[in-house]
Amino acid sequence: SVLCLMTLPLFGQRASTAEERCGMFQQYLLRRATEITRDNLADIRSASDWHRRRPEVRKRLLYMLGLDPMPARTPLNARVTKRFERDGYWVENIVFESLPGLYVTANLYLPSQLEGRLPAVLYLCGHSPDPAGAKTVYQRNGIWLARLGYVVLVVDPLEFGEVPGIHHGTHDLGMWFWLSLGYTPVGPEVWNAIRALDYLETRPEVVPGRFAVTGGSGGGSISWYAAAVDERIQVAVPRCATWTAANQAAEDSVKENCDCIYFPNIYQLDFPVLGALIAPRALKALNAIRDPMFPPGGFREVDLQNRRIYDLLGAGDHVAEYEQDVPHMDTPAFRKNAYEWINRWLKDDLTEFQEREVQPEEPRTLAVLDRPPANSVNDSIYKSFIRVHSPQPWSSLDGWKKRRAELIAEIKDKVFRAFPRNKVPFAAWKERETGWTDRYAESWNVEFTTEEGVRVTGQLFVPRGPSRAWPALIQVKGAEDIVYPVDYDFILPALVNHVVLVLQPRAVDYPVDNFQMATLKRTAAMVGATVESMQVWDILRSVDFLLDEEKLRLSSISVYGRRQMGALGLYAAALDERITRVILDDPPASHWQGPALLNILRITDLPEAAALM
Repeated sequence: SVLCLMTLPLFGQRASTAEERCGMFQQYLLRRATEITRDNLADIRSASDWHRRRPEVRKRLLYMLGLDPMPARTPLNARVTKRFERDGYWVENIVFESLPGLYVTANLYLPSQLEGRLPAVLYLCGHSPDPAGAKTVYQRNGIWLARLGYVVLVVDPLEFGEVPGIHHGTHDLGMWFWLSLGYTPVGPEVWNAIRALDYLETRPEVVPGRFAVTGGSGGGSISWYAAAVDERIQVAVPRCATWTAANQAAEDSVKENCDCIYFPNIYQLDFPVLGALIAPRALKALNAIRDPMFPPGGFREVDLQNRRIYDLLGAGDHVAEYEQDVPHMDTPAFRKNAYEWINRWLKDDLTEFQEREVQPEEPRTLAVLDRPPANSVNDSIYKSFIRVHSPQPWSSLDGWKKRRAELIAEIKDKVFRAFPRNKVPFAAWKERETGWTDRYAESWNVEFTTEEGVRVTGQLFVPRGPSRAWPALIQVKGAEDIVYPVDYDFILPALVNHVVLVLQPRAVDYPVDNFQMATLKRTAAMVGATVESMQVWDILRSVDFLLDEEKLRLSSISVYGRRQMGALGLYAAALDERITRVILDDPPASHWQGPALLNILRITDLPEAAALM
């Protein structure tokens, strides 16, 4: 599906409409996503290529998950709150702290007859709401696997655990500072899975390092990520959680998915790197053909890329994919494939699995806690999981100059990494404006290309009088500023003695609702940017437009913006010293309030960004 009309203007002949520019932006995002999928692992042509690249890819993935550096392995403070026996298995209700105050609730299933140590399965639940935790919905998986001779830990997800947290921060809550933090709920979920393995290793019933991980939907997603970063996992069987950037953009599936599916993709990796990181360990992906969240075009491409890497490593029999013509759900066929794959690789057992009926427990029987812990941080972990930059005063100019150079390099690498490598022609359109502003200055409506497939619009005013170098003012408009085409009250004093460009960067005037805009912003993060960082590029190109396209002689260049748009001007000025002044009107005090720039709060904040000038 598409949000906007896709008819494109003929550059130079007429101006585009907002609907057309929106459609072009969607096509731009799709092109970027397609390039990421196309180029993913394309340079890996041998096992040695991958062995050489693997450490860097893993480190970059960990950074994007908020796990580089890794959190400290603080005491788990694990305790069993209840234990009961059923036909062929025991259940223990368990709680532990993966970080101080970050509570994980789970059920541990053990075979009734324990003979020595056993391999263990970590079952990661999807988003199935229940006051006693999502683990109550998936209990039959623990029962069946325990009867097959495994120790099974069925773990609640953060959102629908007994102590709930937040997973839909950008999907529907407008918490765009998550992008500025570089935060994804994948991070704490993977950390919880890592600490769950730490807990299993403390159990005398478990063979350390003989672990499988499986789960569906959100649990399938974390199964992928956890296996990619923790090599104690020998077998991975994710279900209904496989995608590529290209397919997610093409199918408009981003709107379907929770934030725990994606990572803020500053390094522009694609999902198949997870399979490459898991290789050569045993991996089988289970997929539903009628799944709107993870359509076939995505999971089949992942399978192709995975198989290529596994073949290069001489482990082609260690990877498999199974698909069923069903919607997004769990089915007996999926469970059969999962258990047989785990049996094959953890026990060297090829016995066919036959599912039998089980008697599920009442959810309250599997509840671990009778009340939420007083010190819980589950509902606010997004505020503390990522280590943010702590500003410091500078006592010498030399110290600040060194910091400034390092900071510019870091924001280019981790904030604006997705900037285009080359500048494209403006393909400018220009039309004389004959309204009353023409009494003050020569007035033009303008439109130009800032990067391939992106058009921005504005109004250009050039003073009359003898030719000389004029000071320039670029007013950057935000969505809240767009009522009439020009904010005359703001620019009126400058019209007679400044070159003025009133710029509408991309996405400020698109005819979409909040949910559709959220999808555009989340898609932008999937391809390694934010809409706001792209708008910084538009500001930079508007400077080029005045100087290179319009050939104007300028004595100075000021950038003015209200609220968040002024803050974007600071970064444009930091990256382009032709900008001599930034005027901030009612700016935010911190990126916690906006604008959203990937990872910026890990690196700096607005006061230091102002100092960059």
